[in-house]
Amino acid sequence: MASPSPPARSTGRGAVPFAGANARGAAFLEALGEDAQRLHPELLAQMRVEATHDSAEGLFEVAGSKFGRLAGLASPVVGPGLLVTRFARDVPFRIETVSARSHGGRATLDTVREFRFPGATQHVVDRLFATERPGIVQNALGARGRVQMLEQCSVTGDGALRMNTRAVALRVGGHRIALRGILRIDVELVDGWDEAHRRRTIDMRATSPVLGTVLEYHGWYRYAGGAASGSDQ
Repeated sequence: MASPSPPARSTGRGAVPFAGANARGAAFLEALGEDAQRLHPELLAQMRVEATHDSAEGLFEVAGSKFGRLAGLASPVVGPGLLVTRFARDVPFRIETVSARSHGGRATLDTVREFRFPGATQHVVDRLFATERPGIVQNALGARGRVQMLEQCSVTGDGALRMNTRAVALRVGGHRIALRGILRIDVELVDGWDEAHRRRTIDMRATSPVLGTVLEYHGWYRYAGGAASGSDQ
């Protein structure tokens, strides 16, 4: 049985919509505050599902990096679980998530994305958690969390969750290096709902001022056991 929920935190914009201690989208609901009520009803319902361990499967119409193996050159710096060195169409994928709370009571979401490219499977992992700043979540990317982003959460006109990069930094050897100007990476992600097919949609693009698009994926997914299901293991 899930532990009791901590009191809702004020975001300065109104009451936080109800989310249990281990709700699937608690970090996003806490960041959005009352704006979460503008999410598509199906999206909001799925984010409220109590699911400590959860999974979803889907298909990317397009996924990966057009830089191929050249993207792997950054691996010694950013560490494992971040770089994708393939690019393909119609790529099956799986998402594994763990919803929890930090020692300070903030909602956390650990995610492993499995890209099943032809002839190879690659993974991207991250740990996202709510912050005290309205609308802002922090994301530690890669197995070692060396790339860290602050991301602005908002709701689109059709009720999708949009996330945009506000700041990005690299942590190496105990040092934090802010990546600005030509070193900056901008990420935009839109997580929505396809009413016709009753499934989630995902659209992500990471771009560099110098290199252009360095990683992208676009497609759809469903949670295991049904659109609004969850499992508490």
